[in-house]
Amino acid sequence: MADVKTAAAKNAGSHAGKPKNGNNFMMNLGIVVACIAVSWGFFLGVMKNAGHDSVLGKMYLGGPVVPMLMGTFLTLIVFIIERALTIVKAKGKVDGAEFVRKVQYHLANKNVDAAIAECDKQSGSVGNVMRAGLTKYKEMISNTELDTDQKVANIQKEIEEATALELPMMEKNLVFLSTIASVATLLGLLGTVLGMIRSFDAMGQAGAPDSSALAAGISEALYNTALGIGTSFFAIIGYNFFTTMIDGVTYSIDESGFTLTQSFVANYK
Repeated sequence: MADVKTAAAKNAGSHAGKPKNGNNFMMNLGIVVACIAVSWGFFLGVMKNAGHDSVLGKMYLGGPVVPMLMGTFLTLIVFIIERALTIVKAKGKVDGAEFVRKVQYHLANKNVDAAIAECDKQSGSVGNVMRAGLTKYKEMISNTELDTDQKVANIQKEIEEATALELPMMEKNLVFLSTIASVATLLGLLGTVLGMIRSFDAMGQAGAPDSSALAAGISEALYNTALGIGTSFFAIIGYNFFTTMIDGVTYSIDESGFTLTQSFVANYK
């Protein structure tokens, strides 16, 4: 009966997740659109009215690619903040290695309830996975129908299922950072090429080469490259930083799973 309830709960959770995923997509799309809209408003309302000798005025002459790059940069900032808050929360309130040591101590003393209490204190992804494993661990202690290998397999399966729920939450929206890292540079180069085309076209129509006008035009076009490369730089740094943090959490999760199975084998052969 308990297995039936567990399966039903998991099925209900999977069905409940579908609208949430749809809502998440719409929310992310809204964030991107809002960032681009804000950038266009700043481009037309502030940069357009800035003097041509100012930095904003020169950036305005870079053309319509400039607000697209600004919108990309704003989107990057929003998702960096969102990922930072999510992953810091996933790391929990207690360091992973310290948390595993405390759980090991309680399990060595066969105090499963105290180990579960440590999971509540950790309140992160490692704690969530460990708590799911410990719940199954406690259930297997009183189980008389399965042998030790089957009990360990059930604990491992529970840990794997809990991990499968936690990892997507940490990795979600990292695709925006990786995409921006690739697209921003290309978008900046596109703006530069378009600006240089306009500069050479203007010189060709003037009839006589004007080196100062050409230099000014190229300078304006290069603002696109600077924005694109700068945005890509921060996107790559953010992506690598967050993936490193996720790897650390994943390692702690793997360590916690190994701790549970080894403890069970040692204490309840």
